[in-house]
This record gives sequence, structure tokens and C-alpha cells, in this order.
Amino acid sequence: MQDNMDQPYRLPITSQLDLHLFQPREVKDLVPDYLQECRQNGILQVRIIHGKGRGVLLQTVHRCLERLEFVESYAVDWGGRGSWGATSVCLQPLPSLPPDQSASTAT
Repeated sequence: MQDNMDQPYRLPITSQLDLHLFQPREVKDLVPDYLQECRQNGILQVRIIHGKGRGVLLQTVHRCLERLEFVESYAVDWGGRGSWGATSVCLQPLPSLPPDQSASTAT
């Protein structure tokens, strides 16, 4: 029987990304890719759960967000419970094609 661990896992794209499911070394590639997929699916408000711990993952996430041109804003999501284990992100929508260009690409 073949081990399914070699198969890539297709992550559902939602407004929430829980980083507890991933290795810390995956975060730098995962966050930009996931947020780009969110934009393509029209999801412009995303909550990234990084946990509290010592704050290392929070810093990694925030450094990733600072480098992304399509991130409009981000802030620690206090969640109403005094917790800082998540970050809320606001994304810029994908640019839309002018009406004359979208009509010409359809033919």
C-alpha cells in the first residue's frame, strides 16, 4: 500500500488559516500563497491563527505580510478574550479588467 504522505494536501481556501497544522518552516511560503488564493476567490478579510507561544510565529507572519504589496492592512486579532494568537488581514482585491479588454478576451 502506498503512503499518502507523499501526496500534496489540497487546503480548502476559507477566511481562516490555522498555522497549527503546518511546520514553522512552511509558513514563509504558505502565507503568501494562501492569501493570493483568497484574493482569487474574493476573500479579502482573512484571520491567520498562529498561536501565542513566545511570539516567534507571530513575528514570522507579520514579516511575510509586510512584504506583500496586496496586503492593505493587518493587526493582531485580540478575539475579545485578551488573546494575541491570531492576526486579522485585509487584502486588496484583484485588479479588474476594463470592460473593453474583458470583452475582447472572451472571444
